[in-house]
Amino acid sequence: MSKYCGNIGYRETVEVDTDIWEDKITPHKHYGDVIKNTSRMVNGENTTIKTPQCNNSLSIVGDPYAFENFHNIVYATFMGTKWTVTNVDVQYPRLILTLGGVYNGEE
Repeated sequence: MSKYCGNIGYRETVEVDTDIWEDKITPHKHYGDVIKNTSRMVNGENTTIKTPQCNNSLSIVGDPYAFENFHNIVYATFMGTKWTVTNVDVQYPRLILTLGGVYNGEE
């Protein structure tokens, strides 16, 4: 099992002005292990161009912030790319993150 160190992006809703709320993505650095390291190419919607799909699983050591906000995790940085987190499994003291496609959301 290889080691993991990278940023995990959390979505937070913040008030930017009176009664005006906005989503903000905040990265937090986490450490852990790479449980599964696989990938595949899938056809994109309405196109024949194949896109990378990551089926990796990361086991990160959770801190209090991670456990309180695990439902807000949107991406994980892995191998220099931001990947969408498709599933979070809470197994105290760790969080198991399942990665999907490349993350193209807000930064």
